[in-house]
Amino acid sequence: MSTDASASSRVPAQATAPEIPVALEEVSAAEPAAGPLVGDPLSLGLPTFIVGSIALGLALAGVWSAASVGAALPIILMATGIGLLLSTIWAAALGQSVVAAILGTFSGFWLSYAVLVLGLDHNWYGITATSVQATEELFLVSWMVIVLLFTLATLRLPLAFTALLALVFLALLLVFLGIEGPSTGTLQAGGYVILVFAALGAYLFTSTIGVATGGAALPLGRPVIH
Repeated sequence: MSTDASASSRVPAQATAPEIPVALEEVSAAEPAAGPLVGDPLSLGLPTFIVGSIALGLALAGVWSAASVGAALPIILMATGIGLLLSTIWAAALGQSVVAAILGTFSGFWLSYAVLVLGLDHNWYGITATSVQATEELFLVSWMVIVLLFTLATLRLPLAFTALLALVFLALLLVFLGIEGPSTGTLQAGGYVILVFAALGAYLFTSTIGVATGGAALPLGRPVIH
């Protein structure tokens, strides 16, 4: 009986956690809870997001040959896509709806990007060579809409999170313009923007790990909307 009572006293604490904007800024500042549903999903979600962003950003920026875009796929598929999916499940188990929504959506982006590139390279979808550009543009426009929606929806979060999403939108826009052009310079600019938001993700990860190891959170900026 005492064991059941103890467990039941812990579970509601997870379900009735503070609002997500507070949790994202000071996710580990509160007293640690007991039981299996603890921790910060961003401690897994951010590094897996960063590594895929670095790989794609370097490829698009032309640091290596154009073939390096294919070389980035193993990282994007097996590390970023799956890592974000696991962190989404973690966040959902904690009742962190906004965190789960963002991580899950980006997991879908990276996984669908990998499947798109692999499918086009191996003609899985029966798309003709003349339709490849239109297919890529449809993909990018669809994701730009979703990322813009998330950017606007996170205006009440600390500024660093909104800035990260805005940079993702800008990178998608530049890649879209580079494909529509086509323009190698615009594609490279998109790659550099990806590296910038990877650096911002690294800043957020440093803050998250700093708190988890007993330090203080780094400044994340005031929300656009209070």
